[in-house]
Amino acid sequence: MSLPEPVEREHLHSRRVKCDAYRRADGLWDIDGQVVDFKHYFVEANEEGRTLEVGEPYHDLSLRMTIDQQFLIHEIHASMDATPFGMCPRITEAFKCLEGTRLGPGWHRKAKDLLGGTKGCTHLLELLKPVATTAIQAIWPMMDEQMRQYSSALALNTCHTWSQSSDVVREYFPKLYKAADQV
Repeated sequence: MSLPEPVEREHLHSRRVKCDAYRRADGLWDIDGQVVDFKHYFVEANEEGRTLEVGEPYHDLSLRMTIDQQFLIHEIHASMDATPFGMCPRITEAFKCLEGTRLGPGWHRKAKDLLGGTKGCTHLLELLKPVATTAIQAIWPMMDEQMRQYSSALALNTCHTWSQSSDVVREYFPKLYKAADQV
């Protein structure tokens, strides 16, 4: 890690986010995401009398998004193997509302509109972002040239590297490039 050396400190919490992409035999893609939170101290009993020992998962939440090469969501499954409260897993079926939506510009906003606040789970909603990014990172290199050109247009102006006037766009996608004074 290239961060500066820290001052003396106490480790209190860890969050692990893991995302994996799989090409399925039927031509679809499974993108699995998991978020696990650990407290590095003993947690007193919750409403059900459950206590957590040091290193025991506070949250262990997962998503599986099944999509096609055009980023259409065919299925989505959410699960909660560890939660601080017994009622948390009741919300997993709500994520089915994303079936039939397509990853692309504005999708995160749409997901937040559908599942934000009391309509969903904050942690699973946050997990959707790296799952979607993993999908794009996995599928994009496998696309044919025509689809890659199309999907590159979707990435345009999403960060400084993909700026319409960047050297990267000029070199790899010259049809999409515009000089800074033309933007």
